[in-house]
Amino acid sequence: MRSVADRVRHAVSFEILGLALVTPLGAWAFGMPMHDIGIVSIVSATIATAWNFVYNYLFDLILQRISGTTAKGGLARIYHAILFEIGLLAVLMPFIAWYLSISLWQALAMDLSFALFYMVYAYVFNWAYDRLFPLPEWTVETRETR
Repeated sequence: MRSVADRVRHAVSFEILGLALVTPLGAWAFGMPMHDIGIVSIVSATIATAWNFVYNYLFDLILQRISGTTAKGGLARIYHAILFEIGLLAVLMPFIAWYLSISLWQALAMDLSFALFYMVYAYVFNWAYDRLFPLPEWTVETRETR
């Protein structure tokens, strides 16, 4: 399992790269000032970082209990990304509506757009992170399963 320091590195790097991508894309896509989208993105990222840390820990605990390992295949990564975004959507939608003075329906559409972006981003980022920072147990398991 990943250490606390590794989980912090994962969560922080995920959010920094995500902010660098989503803020200008969101401002452009929704025709809103980058400042407003930036504030929404920063607050959302702060909440998402805390959720990311807790969620990944719990997901790994459950995955390890179910399968005996924290190694994730394609299907587990899809479940991982979708469940993460559903939990985050419930918290962020009311904040987005309030801060941008838009309806809950508009906030839902905006949040779903961000969630779609982040689901794809999370899948790619987590795959790349696992390739860059593999756990020793994965190497042993890979050799044993061949």
